[in-house]
Order: sequence, then C-alpha cells, then structure tokens
Amino acid sequence: MIEKHQDIRDAVSKLCGDFPGEYWRKLDADRAYPSEFVAALTEQGYLGTLIPEEYGGAGLTLSAAAAILEEVHAAGCNASACHAQMYTMGTVLRHGSDAQKSRYLPGVADGSLRLQAFAVTEPTSGTNTPAIKTFARRDGDRYIVNGQKIWTSRAEYSDLMILLARTTPVAELQKKTDGLSVFILDMVEAKKSGLKISPIRTMMNHATCEVFFDDVEVPAENLIGEEGKGFRYILSGMNAERILIASECIGDAKWLVRKAAAYANERTVFGRPIGQNQGIQFPIAKAYARMRAAELMVHEALRRYEAGENPGAEANMAKMLAAEASWEAAEAAVQTHGGFGFAEEYDVERKFRETRLYQVAPISTNLILSYLAEHVLGMPRSY
Repeated sequence: MIEKHQDIRDAVSKLCGDFPGEYWRKLDADRAYPSEFVAALTEQGYLGTLIPEEYGGAGLTLSAAAAILEEVHAAGCNASACHAQMYTMGTVLRHGSDAQKSRYLPGVADGSLRLQAFAVTEPTSGTNTPAIKTFARRDGDRYIVNGQKIWTSRAEYSDLMILLARTTPVAELQKKTDGLSVFILDMVEAKKSGLKISPIRTMMNHATCEVFFDDVEVPAENLIGEEGKGFRYILSGMNAERILIASECIGDAKWLVRKAAAYANERTVFGRPIGQNQGIQFPIAKAYARMRAAELMVHEALRRYEAGENPGAEANMAKMLAAEASWEAAEAAVQTHGGFGFAEEYDVERKFRETRLYQVAPISTNLILSYLAEHVLGMPRSY
C-alpha cells in the first residue's frame, strides 16, 4: 500500500482555497501565468517535494508529489504551470553530477530558480524523439546549439531548461537512439545570445511555446551525464511524469464529478431535481466508477515505482485510463449543466478544455496502446 499523505492533502486543499474560480477565470481571459499560485506552492515547499533534504527540498516520495498534484486539480486549480518542476527533477537527480546538483537544486527548492522548461519535441519529429534535429556541436569547453523545439511549456517563465539535443549525426550511428545528449540550459544567459521564445496560443491557458536556438552557447560542464546517452536519461524519468500527470487527471475527474453531482441535486426542472432522472444520474455515476478504477491503477504504478520495480506498463496504463476518466467526467459535467456548462462562471468549460489535453500530452493514447501491444502483449512493433 502507498501512503495516502492525508496531512499533505489537507494542507494543499487549504492553500488552493485562496485561489478560487474567479482567479483562474481572470488568468484564462488574460492568458496570464499564475505567478501568485506558483509562488504559494513554492513557499510551502511543495515544488521541492522530490528534491533531497541535503539540497533544501523535502526529500519525499513520488506518492507525496502525486498527492499534491491530485489535490490541486481536485480543488479546481491547475498545476500545469509548475508540475514540470517535479518530473524534470529526476533527470538531474539520477544523472546529474554532484556539482550540478549543488549549483542548481537549492535554488530550485527555495524558488529563486525555476526549472520548468523541458525541451524535447520538435515540429518535424513529434513523439519520434530519435528523429530530432536540434544539434549541439562541441567547441572546446562549450557546446553551440542550433535548432528548434515546440510545445516547450513555461519557457517564458523558467530560468533553467532541460534540453535534449543531438550531438552525433544520425549518419554516423548504428543505433538511432544513440548520439543524443541532455543539458541544463541557463535560459537567462541564453536569451542574451541566440535563444528566442515564441508563445503559441492554444485552446487552454497552458503557456506553451516554440523555442529557437541560434548559436546558443552551453558550457560543457552543463552536460548531464555522458555525451550521447541522453535518450535513456530522458526515458528514465517518463514513468514518473506519466504517473504524476495521471494523478492530476484523477483530481480533475473528482472535481468534475463533484461539480456535476452537486448541480444535478440543485437544478430543478419539471418540478423535480434533474439528478432524479437516470439519464442524468448514470453518466455521472459511470464517470465516478471509471475514475475510481483509474485511481487504483495510479496507486499500483506508484507502489511499483516506490518499490524500485519497473512500472512502465502500469505508468502508461495509469496515464491513459486517468486521462480517459477525466474526459468522461468532463463530458458528464457539461451535459449535466446544459447551457450553463458553456458559461465561464461555472468553471466547467475551463476544466473541460484543460483535461482534454491529457489524451494527447505528454504522450498520446495511441502510443500507449502501441507500447502495451508490443511490450506487454508481444505483438509486432507497429511503428
């Protein structure tokens, strides 16, 4: 059994009470970053949950981080503005040097540095990571980076970036997943010489961007681990990422189900509450059941992760099932509210848009199904 972390859940829920629907609606209308919310989470130490105590963090487990993110979303808030600080941490913690950890982690833990940007995907490669073209060329004690990234969320609000770039041309390799390297990029310095950030307006307020590198210099000491081994370093953190995103989806589903059930009890049509009608009851009840089933898979993925096992299948299934459960809950909430489901003041339409993202990112449902078919069921590789 994993820890429930009820004390943490209660404290996060209380903190989120200071950021009601009006706060998020205003941000949504202005396409603004929730700086006050991120600052509050930072001050309470939540964004340093996974950072060891020796570097100023809380040194807690992944289940504690999952509990925090779930409660944020269950309260109607949105952790997408800062959740990357939790799952990018693994790359630095597992593969970074002692010098890199000592230099950056204390600042990340106390909030003086934000590690929110994770630059992997490119316009022409999508989720085919080995096909990326951004290139880091070694030049003495530095690397010169040229290329382009897309869907790099929070790039405008981050001080540091975890960057994946090719360091050996594909033509010189026998295995296409080799020759990729990971760097810690100081974005403050990079913006002064060749780094350009272009925001992308999307259907939700997600602060995502396209990033361009034009002879951007990165000190060689900022290479994480060994040159050419970056693909496996990135992969090693993906199970944690998927489990944490799944936890957010569980939180979304809980908020949406609770919102739908409350409205079904309050709304009276034809002289009786609409929740008395099975046509209203059943979709909400089904969404609740789906959420609970997905929640169990999240817990199993966390259990295996914290036991030191490989939870690849469970992490992927948790992410897929939780994303589907939250979307089903969103559908039920909109349908229950009728026309009011599209009105901003009820917050349902905002959550409807926000939770739809997670069937596409950080990995699409189709790729999860391909993974399960090949690696769990033993079918031929489909791509």
